Amino acid sequence: MPGTTISIPSHDGKAFDAYLSLPPTGKGPGLVLIQEIWGVNAHIRAVADQYAMDGYVVLAPDVFWRQEPKTDLIYDEAGTQKAYQLMNGLDGPNAVKDLMATAQALRQRPEVTGKVGVAGFCMGGRLSYQLAATGAVDTAVCYYGGGIQNALDVAPKIQVPILFHYGALDAHIPATAVDAVKGAFAGHSNAQFHVYEGADHGFNCWGRPMYNQRAAALARGRTLEWLSNHIS
Repeated sequence: MPGTTISIPSHDGKAFDAYLSLPPTGKGPGLVLIQEIWGVNAHIRAVADQYAMDGYVVLAPDVFWRQEPKTDLIYDEAGTQKAYQLMNGLDGPNAVKDLMATAQALRQRPEVTGKVGVAGFCMGGRLSYQLAATGAVDTAVCYYGGGIQNALDVAPKIQVPILFHYGALDAHIPATAVDAVKGAFAGHSNAQFHVYEGADHGFNCWGRPMYNQRAAALARGRTLEWLSNHIS
C-alpha cells in the first residue's frame, strides 16, 4: 500500500510531517521509524513500507523539520555534507519531544490495535534509545546508534525491552563503545545485543556502499522476532 504524509502536532504548538505506511490489513501494532541523517528519504520510506508489509502501522517523522522541513537527501557528497550539518545542528531535547509526540499520535490512530515500538538507524538509533528512556514506547530497536555510549546516564531509565544491532567493522562505534553500552545494561534482562562480523556502520542501507546483505537480513529477522514478542 502506498504511504502518505500526515501532520503531527508538536509540544510547542507547531506541527511537523511524518510518513505513514499502513499494513495490507489496514491495522496492526504501531512502529515509529527514525531516519538516518539523510532525512525521510527514499530508503527510509522503503524501510517503512517493508515493516508495514509485515503488519505494522509505521510512522517515520521528519526529525529535521525545525531546521529544514521535508529533508530528503541522497548519498552523494553534497547530500552527505548537508546531512552532517543538519545532524550537528539538531536540537536534541526538542527532537526527543517530537518523537514522543509521534508515538502519542501513533497510539491515537484508529489503525493501531496493539502496542507501539520504535526502531531507528544511526542517528535514529541513538534517538530510539533516548525515546525508550522516556517511557513513550513499549520497546526499542537501535541500529548502530552513534553516541549512545556518551549518553549512558539515561540507561537506568529504560524499563522497556531494548535491542541493539552493531557492525563489528564500525569505526564510528568501536568495540570499546559497544562494550560500554553492554556494561550499562549488565544484569538487565530487557536488553539484547547483536554484533555482526564483517559488517560496517550503516550495513542495513542498500543505497550505500557499506550495505551488507547477510547482516541486514539477520538483523531484520531478529528485529521482526523482537517486535512480534514485545508489541504484537
